[in-house]
Amino acid sequence: MKQLVAALAIAAAFSSPSFAAAKPGSADARFAAIHQSEWKWRLEQRLEADEDDVRGVEHQLPRVDAALQMERQKRWEHTLRQLESIKPAQLSPKERINFQVYRAQIVSLLDNQRFREYEKPLNADSSFWSNLAGESRKTFRTAADYRNYVAQLNDVPRYFSEEIANMRAGLARGFTPPKVTLEGREQSITAVSDAKPEDVVFFKPFKQMPATIPAAEQEALRAGALAAIRDKVIPAHAALLKFMREEYVPKAKVDLAAESYPDGKAYYQSKILEFTTTSLSAEQIHQIGLQEMAKIRAEMHEVMRQVKFQGDLPAFLQFLRTDPQFYAKTPEELLMRAAWISKKFDGKVAEYFGRLPRSRFAIIPVAPEIAPYYTSGRGGPGGYWVNTYNLPARPLYSLPALTLHESAPGHAFQMPIALEQKGRPPFRNAYISAYGEGWALYAERLGTEMGIYETPYEIFGMLSYQAWRASRLVVDTGIHAKGWTREQAQRYLMENTALSAHEVMTEVDRYISWPGQALSYYLGEMAIFEARGKAERALGSKFDIRAFHDTVLELGSVPLPVLHARIDEFIASGGKSPYPKE
Repeated sequence: MKQLVAALAIAAAFSSPSFAAAKPGSADARFAAIHQSEWKWRLEQRLEADEDDVRGVEHQLPRVDAALQMERQKRWEHTLRQLESIKPAQLSPKERINFQVYRAQIVSLLDNQRFREYEKPLNADSSFWSNLAGESRKTFRTAADYRNYVAQLNDVPRYFSEEIANMRAGLARGFTPPKVTLEGREQSITAVSDAKPEDVVFFKPFKQMPATIPAAEQEALRAGALAAIRDKVIPAHAALLKFMREEYVPKAKVDLAAESYPDGKAYYQSKILEFTTTSLSAEQIHQIGLQEMAKIRAEMHEVMRQVKFQGDLPAFLQFLRTDPQFYAKTPEELLMRAAWISKKFDGKVAEYFGRLPRSRFAIIPVAPEIAPYYTSGRGGPGGYWVNTYNLPARPLYSLPALTLHESAPGHAFQMPIALEQKGRPPFRNAYISAYGEGWALYAERLGTEMGIYETPYEIFGMLSYQAWRASRLVVDTGIHAKGWTREQAQRYLMENTALSAHEVMTEVDRYISWPGQALSYYLGEMAIFEARGKAERALGSKFDIRAFHDTVLELGSVPLPVLHARIDEFIASGGKSPYPKE
């Protein structure tokens, strides 16, 4: 904890996130001109979506070729030089926050271009071809939207060929996901390449079209879509499958470590900065992980004493993994339990939060074509996706923690509140993992205070999830900086968490292929708890948990040093809520 607090304090000092009053002037105007111009360019590049964008469905897929990637790098280098000409102390308090968020964003974007991250457009968690299926889930309102989508489908071969060219360039220099993480990735390709045109996900928007489109035009659009899928989309996936089988997977790198990539040490440190927003080293993070794991194990042993379990921790973990009482028998049972837990939170929310999001969320099963390699759940604005595949790998004792993390007060609660804030530049809607995942993990612990966990086993499930995230500090740095093997990482998780064997396998492959991302969760949670503890000590009886939570959530997704500074201001104000009384 001391290492993290020190890192945040140093970062805060050097990046000048002070919230003290400053005279707004030309610095605000110059900064606005910089970020507005760059954001407009970013939208034109199809790198971001904008809530005010009225263009609807685009008529083509984005360019991703190497020449364009170099143009992007030069643009962000220019933007960073412009930002260096601005002194943060000359900005108004509001713009100083925006400046810190924006500068960190540009640094991360630029680092990704310099290390040519675009030459590795896949990991164990996602890929460019599976992401493409997301286009089919957009809202189609007009015939023009459908025509544009058919044009997109006809553009798939060009888009895939550019991605494959980038992958070949990465392959030539040893910049690929490690081979072990590519096993089974063919399934999401063959789901298209081996299917009938009317059965693939890309045809779904055409199965039920708005009644405002005349029937004859609907039929013409369907025919165009089927032709595009048959003649362009399916052959493009077949070509991708051939490339993966015959070229990419056989020649993919064997070494697991990010530090084994070209300029690997600098690359991994850039990922640490991107995902944790701190300057901590891999070794410092590894040691924090070991220390936190020791604390969590002590809490686990206390639960074992409560349930009078006779045996050691590995035996208890094996009991939890294999006893049928802890597992749903049907997908519907798992989904209904998740719904029940989310409603329990609704009964407690007023005690812990003053401002609630306006939007609601649905509980949705993960799509079957991606479920085998998908995580247990995922949440965001409007949805909490629960993985009902392989029910013996989905323990019910972990479901309360998962639900708090992914639905409310986690991602499906935090993200809408951030999006509902008015008067912020659109780049503030970008997701910062250390903040967002840190908050969601904090939400799991908060469930103990709120009384969400009903049994010692559910508390142990929460502790297992805490251990899971703390162990990531050990495992991610172990793999990418200390030479750990895949088996060593799997064994560490099996011995220290209640995750199922299937979850352990998918998680470790995710850490291997996505360096640094897994570090954000626990370090973010630690930062929030440290900020809360500091506020509680300073404010004493004036501390209001609702005002604290509202302050953290109103701030939105920010680097951890900005959060640290905002809580200092919260303390200085006497613990006032960020919202005027309504």
